Parts: sequence; C-alpha cells; structure tokens
Amino acid sequence: LPGILGRLGSGDILVITADHGNDPTTAGTDHTREYAPLLCYAPGAPGRALGDRGSFSDIAATLSEFFGLDAGLPGISFLQGKGGPSR
Repeated sequence: LPGILGRLGSGDILVITADHGNDPTTAGTDHTREYAPLLCYAPGAPGRALGDRGSFSDIAATLSEFFGLDAGLPGISFLQGKGGPSR
C-alpha cells in the first residue's frame, strides 16, 4: 500500500473493496452475509467513516461523479456532500 499511496496525486482516488465477505466461524466456503470492506482514499481529503452502504452500485455512482460522468447509474455517491471524501 505505501507504494500505491505514494504515487497518487491530488486528482486521484483509490477504492479498495471485495466482492463478498466470509464469516470465519461458519463451516464451508459459501459466501455469508458478512459486509464487504470498502476503503476509499483521495490525497488531501480528511478521513471519515462512509457508513454502511446500500449497494455496490454506490461505488459506481461515486466513480461516475468523480470522473464527471453523467452515467445515470443507480447508487448514491459518497463524495463530498454525500458522505465521503472530497476530490
């Protein structure tokens, strides 16, 4: 991570997530109802909790807004003013 973070500039955003979570106390390898992690970093933006998100589509809506696209995607952006880091 230090190598990645050191290369990010003021106009960049880093999103780290997973497609599911697994409860380590449950037998088997099936996906469980655990929440998936979501970390978002933008250089210079203050850190804060993004809260429980309603859908993975929140990531798509956030990236769409970040890149200035009007893609009409479902989801709620978590950029500044919407519960997440500023650009």
